[in-house]
Order: sequence, then C-alpha cells, then structure tokens
Amino acid sequence: MRYAGSGLKAGLFLILAFLPLLDGAVQGQPGGIPQASDNYFTSADAQLQQKLALRPNTNRAKNVILFVGDGMSIPTITATRIYAGQKKGIDGVSNKLTMENFPYAALSRTYSHNSQVTDSAPSAVAMTTGVKTINDVIGVNQKVRRRDCASARGNSLLTIFEMAEMAGLSTGVVTTTRITHATPASAYAHTPFRDWEADSDMTAKDRSEGCTDIASQLVSWPHGDGFEVILGGGRGKLQPTTTADPEYPHQRGERADGRDLVAEWQKRYNNSAYVWNKAAFDNVDLAKTGHLMGLFERSDMNFETDRAKDGAGEPSLAEMTTKAIAMLRRNGEGFILLVEGGRIDHAHHANNAARALEEAVALDAAIAAAVAATDPADTLIVVTADHAHTLGIQGYPKRDNPILGLVVDVEGKIARASDGKPYTTLSYANGPGAVSGPGGQMGARADLTNTDTKGIDFVQQSALPLGSETHGGDDVAIFATGPFAHLFTGVVDENFIFHAIAHASQIPARARLK
Repeated sequence: MRYAGSGLKAGLFLILAFLPLLDGAVQGQPGGIPQASDNYFTSADAQLQQKLALRPNTNRAKNVILFVGDGMSIPTITATRIYAGQKKGIDGVSNKLTMENFPYAALSRTYSHNSQVTDSAPSAVAMTTGVKTINDVIGVNQKVRRRDCASARGNSLLTIFEMAEMAGLSTGVVTTTRITHATPASAYAHTPFRDWEADSDMTAKDRSEGCTDIASQLVSWPHGDGFEVILGGGRGKLQPTTTADPEYPHQRGERADGRDLVAEWQKRYNNSAYVWNKAAFDNVDLAKTGHLMGLFERSDMNFETDRAKDGAGEPSLAEMTTKAIAMLRRNGEGFILLVEGGRIDHAHHANNAARALEEAVALDAAIAAAVAATDPADTLIVVTADHAHTLGIQGYPKRDNPILGLVVDVEGKIARASDGKPYTTLSYANGPGAVSGPGGQMGARADLTNTDTKGIDFVQQSALPLGSETHGGDDVAIFATGPFAHLFTGVVDENFIFHAIAHASQIPARARLK
C-alpha cells in the first residue's frame, strides 16, 4: 500500500506540474510548449478542430454517387497528390486532392472469394451487390464456375442500380473505358465471364447454353425505364460487323449477330439522344432528353493526355459527370450514379506512371465537379478503388523532387542503386518495364542518367518481367461525404460499400415497396 500511495502522489504531482503547459496548449498560447507556434503544429491542431466539429449527417441519401478509380492504389493517390501540386507550381507533398478533403475515410479489403488479389469484375460486383464472388464473373455469386453458363443459372445477384430503378430512382453509368467493361457492367450485367462483351466474344456453345453478351444485356436491361445516362466508350461492342464506325470508317462493329444495339436502344425510348463526339455531346438539349447514350470511341476512350488529339473530340470525365448529374437530378425521387476513372488501371498495366497520374487527376476533377453540382445535405458521394497495383514510391528524394523524376536526395545528390545507376521515385514490382534477357533471365538495368523520365511515354522500371503489370492485393482507400458518410471508418470489406450505401439511401427497402 505504501508503494501504491507513493505512486499516486507522484502521479498527482506530475499532473499538477504540467497543468500550466497543457492549458497553454489548449488555449493556443505560444508560451505553453515550445512547438506551439510551429506551422506543422498549428496545422495539425486545425485538423483536430475540424474533426471535433464534425457531426454525422443522418439524413436519408436522396442521391448517391459512387466514384471508382480503377486500380487507384494508395501509392497512386499519394503520387497523384504530389504530381497535381507540382503541376500547379505549389508544394506537392502538402497538396490535397478533392477526395482527400472528404471528412470520412476507411480502408477497403479487396480480396475476392477465390483470390488474394482481385480483378475488377468481382470487386465491382462486391460494391454493387454486397457479395464477394470469384474472379472474372459479373453479377453472379461465388457458386458459379468461370465460363460455365449452366452454373450461372439461379445464381444471379440483384444490383443496387436494379433496385434503384425498381424504387423509381434515376440511374446512370459513366466511364472512360468501354461501357461493357467490368466495372460499368457490374451495374447491370449477369455473366460467368467478364470478357463476353459482344456476341462475337462468345462461342456457339456459350450462346446455345443460354448466356447472353454484356452489350445486349445493357440495351435490354429490364429494370424500371432503364438507365437515363450511359456515357463512355465501346460502341464497337454494340454495332454489327456490317456497320462502319462513324469516326474510323475503315473499322467496323464487332457484333456477328447483325444487331445494331444503338439503334435498338434509340427505338426503345421516344425521348432518347445518342451522341458519339464532343460537339454533339455539348449540344444535347437536356430539356428534351430523357435518356442519353454517348459512346465516344470504338473501344476505350483516349487517355486524358491524348484526348485533345482525338479528331471527333471527347468530353472529359468531369464534363460527362456534370452532364449526368444535370440529367439525373431532375427526378424528385433521387438518383444513383456510377463514375469510373477506368484508365488509371490501363496505364499501370503498361508501367506508364505519368498517364496513370494524369488519369487520377482527371478523376479528382470529376469528383470536384460532382461536389459543386450537388448538396452534401442529401447526396452521398463515395470515392474508392476496386483494387491496387504494384506501384511503389521509394528512395529518399528531397521534398520538391519531381515525382516522375530521378531520385535526388536532400543533399542534392542523385541517388544510385548498387549497380551504380540512378533510379526513379516511382517504380513497379512487375511489368513490361523490366529488362528480360535470353531465356527470360533478367538483363542489365538501363542507365537512366540521360533519360527523360518525366516524359508522358516513359515506362517505369519494374522488378519482375511481365508483358502486363499485375494488380496488387493491398487495401485501398475509401473517402466519403454526405448522409451517413460517417459509416466509412476503420477497415472494412469491399462489399461493405454496398451495405453502407443501401442503409444511407434505403434503396433496397424502397424497391421492395414498388
């Protein structure tokens, strides 16, 4: 007891001794502790005050916007933050993206039912249905077998977009990839193989067993009055081989069944508009348009860095997002919109970090456009990624070192690896950037001393030689703002996103009442 009492007295003494210091810190008085006036200290304190002022918004989410940066890993976000800041001529490391200003954040565990590292199909399905499934399938559960039509029967899932149409809400899908690609297809398609985008992608056996291609599922989607907005690329999957592409007359559609699905979609709606170039997109009369389809490329849309070179013109992701919201918000019941920055993933697969970062910047601009066009009181905005990539940020570059440049340390010296050659801040664990010698053996690493590593076409070096870089299995970020955004905290499974959106919007419950 004597020792316990002595400890208690000592503890009280310490508390009393430090009270003046604590009081000074709390009151923001510079005399409190030595670092009280340090700008890092005051900045962090301001962040604390913002957190303390947060109050959960428990309104029902009338509108929901789900942004998916395909392959937007946490290193991608960090590198994009620095890249965007340096492009603006400000300090890159302390810059903040629009998504990073959202009040709530979480980590998402992206594994699929049968793989530690997911592909885009099951990860998108998890977010749109609340169920984890196997790699390469869309809109079906984990009981199916890949490319097996018979196993898919009776195992379809209902998506949040299908429920929304059943509840009378408006729906939309916006992407920079083909509209039939994995992530956008997760809103409407049900198939045991994600690559069955057109009938020509399937065998006669696949078709005879009752499976239908993704493009045909899009235009015959039976829920409600269909998507009010469909914007992206991939018109080749909807047009027959007998039809010349309007932008590339020497190329034709991909459908072997002779169906013109664009024409079929137009006939389905009396107030529809179909556009395939920027001018037509800009001139859409929203007052006279109830359904809008815009397919701006035969396959994927151009990378943001190459968009200006497109002869027919393509709208930016931000422009497509803004127009989609303008159309969807006319519905008094509300809307749900999926927006995908899909080509972040494609650039990563090519070890082309510059294009990946430009795509992520474009996605963040679309997020900013959505924030400006909506009211946080009734609109839940969720930003996440479907999976990671193997991009890494390494070395000890000085603070203002170009994120795409060679590593120059804080003493101004070019950092060199044990082979005596310099290296970049960004590199990949695997992919085409590795040098492969005879018999697949690793060759000598290229000397980057006189290479423009900041050029848009530069391919980052990687450790393992692969024709295409792989996805990564690490957790990805979720950022959220609006009604029930406070649900997005901690570490959650990817399929939790569906459940949080469903709770915030009450879409499943409202669908059951219809």
